[in-house]
Order: sequence, then structure tokens, then C-alpha cells
Amino acid sequence: MDIRAYERARLARDPRFDGRFFIGVTTTGIYCRPICPAPSPKPQNVRYFPSAAAAAEAGFRPCLRCRPEASPGTPAWLGTSATVSRALKLIGESALDDAGVEALAVRLGIGSRHLRRLFLKYLGATPVAVAQTRRVHFAKKLIDETNLPMTQVAMASGFSSIRRFNATFQGLYARTPSALRKASAKGSDVGEAGRYRFHLGYRPPYDWDSLIEFLGRRAIPGVESVTPGEYRRTIFMDGKAGAIAVRHVPGKRSLELQIEYPDPAPLFRIVERVRRIFDLGADPGDVTRQLIKDDRLRPLLRAHPGLRVPGCWDGFEMAVRAILGQQVSVKGASTMTGRVASAYGTVLEDSVLFPPANVLAEADLTAVGVTRQRARSIRELAAAVAEGEIGFDGALDPPQLEERMTRISGIGPWTAQYLAMRLGEPDAFPADDLYLRDLAGHSGAWRPWRAYAAMYVWTGIQNGETR
Repeated sequence: MDIRAYERARLARDPRFDGRFFIGVTTTGIYCRPICPAPSPKPQNVRYFPSAAAAAEAGFRPCLRCRPEASPGTPAWLGTSATVSRALKLIGESALDDAGVEALAVRLGIGSRHLRRLFLKYLGATPVAVAQTRRVHFAKKLIDETNLPMTQVAMASGFSSIRRFNATFQGLYARTPSALRKASAKGSDVGEAGRYRFHLGYRPPYDWDSLIEFLGRRAIPGVESVTPGEYRRTIFMDGKAGAIAVRHVPGKRSLELQIEYPDPAPLFRIVERVRRIFDLGADPGDVTRQLIKDDRLRPLLRAHPGLRVPGCWDGFEMAVRAILGQQVSVKGASTMTGRVASAYGTVLEDSVLFPPANVLAEADLTAVGVTRQRARSIRELAAAVAEGEIGFDGALDPPQLEERMTRISGIGPWTAQYLAMRLGEPDAFPADDLYLRDLAGHSGAWRPWRAYAAMYVWTGIQNGETR
């Protein structure tokens, strides 16, 4: 975008650009979202930043009125930098909390200086500054939307000490965290211990109906429960079990997330994974501008504005589900995956936790009806995951993930590319799919949004809108 485009979006308060850039107001020292309801400043008093971290690095503090922490965040695809997108996924899994930029760069297979250059180019801030801004934003969200004690807010948002937490907020907001909570317009939701509620924003339009239908048809019995209005599932993190429930709140351009979990420490990671499941970082405008050029896709884009690529909670679980889905119906794959979960997972009161890799690496899956070949594939995959050879956290780029996945007997490019789609790779494309193979020759024109093109084709076929 050029300055004129930024200016038009700012003056129109266009929600489609929320989170794509931030506005620094030199007369107040505050940075805002493009949709901020405050009176528009004069153009000569405005600076534009590609990220909230860049605005913070330039010395601006967050607006208390439009709450930058509530924006949809950085778009999932940053120009041509897949490396930055992968790094952001790892930061979302708290990769910088226990290790530095050098360790993050090693996981990505590049040098730390190059990683810093990429972040400065695409986000206008260093990886450490981006992680710090995310930490502060999440803490502010906890202050505004929960009744957690401040010590737990500090811990959940990754601050090493309550003193540093208080000092950071005093420096950024010129107020203590407790004062910010008192000043919150809506106040905090008072609920039971271990229950939390958040609102997660998105850039409109958002095709909730198609996304929830896709997830519902593929839900794993016992692990997931999906209705037209709600997605629920069990979760397991840091040795503890919990559950999440997600509903659409179209009037607020957000999803309501309810979390049941006994420890607030991993809340940031839980929220980031839910954002991935529902593809909340997507910019539908960018996707539409590219795909609508294709005559085959144009009617589908108009019929389903804001279609997202559904993600997943756990990459290993999704990989097992993809293997069991080879050459069988969607319903059959879900049924079989549910049998595996019930037989080898942890059975709770009325639900099931999906079994971890180390359990399935030793399991005789043929005992629950899995064919010998697929049972072998799952055991080999589980062993590779348990030993750290294969990971689904974004450290491997798509070609590396496909190369390692296809070393395993019974896993081909379709499974690897489908898994990459569900892990949030916007250009992944399972070209061997029954409904996509005839379009594979045209798919180059859809880059870097081939995963979205695949979703449009599948959705059109499911709804009888295309052949």
C-alpha cells in the first residue's frame, strides 16, 4: 500500500484494513488501529507503521480507546516472506520466552542477522520487539477481559517478574495494570477459576458457515463436537487437560473463545492456536484480488466472500487424521480416527484426549480396524515425531515438511500438502486431489493463495455450485 491508500483506509475507518497497519499520532504520542473512533488527526500529524511493534519501537504508546491488542493482528502472509510467517508461528508458541533470537534463527535454518533484517523489512521491528509487543498486548487483553490476579496476568503473558510487568505498563500506558483494569469501559468478566473468555477479531468478510461446516464434517468423535453455532474440543498442554469452545459474534466482527483450563500460564499459546484453527490472521482482500482474476473461481468468490482455510489444534493429530482419510470417505475417516482416539487416548468424563505420538508409536492400530499399511504409516510417523525428526510448529518450511513426511511408507505428496494447508501454509496445494488434479495446471496463477483456491473449489463442489 502507498501513503494515499493508507490515508483513504484511515479516513474511511475501513475494517478490512484493521491490523494491516497502525497509525502513530505525533501530537499525542499514541498509536491506533485504522478503525479508531477518535477524531481523525491531520495528515501532517500522522505516521504509518506496518505493525504495532514498529509503532512501539518508534516511541508511540497504545491507544486505550481502540485497543490495538484487540486487532486481528499481522496478516498471515507477509509479502513473499514465508520465513517471517514461520517465525511468527514459533513466537506464537512462545519460542522466544526461553531462548533468544539466535536459537529461533537456528530452528528456521537461517542466520540471526538475516532473521532480524527480514523482520525489519516486513514488520518494521526486530523479533524481540515483536515478541515484546505481543506479550504486552496479550497482557492488556487479560487485564480487560478476565478477572485474573495481576501476578497470573504477568505469568500468562510471559513476563519474568511482576516488577518488570508493572514497569512495562507504567512506561507504555503511564498507568499501573490495576489502574487500567479499573478504567476498562466494559470491566472484566467474573467467572469461575480456570474459565476464561476472550473476543478474537478478524478482518471482514468472514464465511463462518462454510468453515464450521468443513470442521463439522471432519470432527473426531469424542475429541471434537461441532454444531452450526459452535466448535468445541478437548485440549492437552503442559501435562494438563482442558477444553475450548468457539462461537461467532458477527456484530462485533469477532469470535468468542471460552477456555476451560486449570493453569493460566499457557493461555497465550492456547489463544494463538485457536487463531490458527479459524484463520483469523487472513486478509481476505489480498486473497480476493488475486483469485478473482480466474473465471473458474470468480463465481465461488462472490458466493462465499471471506472463505478461510481451516487450521488445526495439533499437527500430529491432523497428520493421523489425514492418513486415515486416504481413499475413504470423509465420514469414514472421522469414524476411524474417533476409534483410535477412544482406544489409545485418555478418556475423560464425557470426552477424549487424542493420544500423543509416543503412545501411537507402540500401538497395534489394526486392533481397532486400521489397515496394516495405514497402521504402519501412523506408527512410523509417530516415532519420527516422538524422536523430534518431524515437527509441526513451523520450524520446517513446506518443502522440508513434505520431504520428511514422504519418507514414511504410505505418505505421499497429497497427505503432506493437505497437512501443510491445515497448518496454515497459504500456498499449499494437494494437486493429486480428485477434484483438484484437473486444475493443477492452472494453479500457478493462484499463487501465493493456492490453499484458498482449493478451499473455494471444495466448498463449491460440496454445495453443488460447481462440478
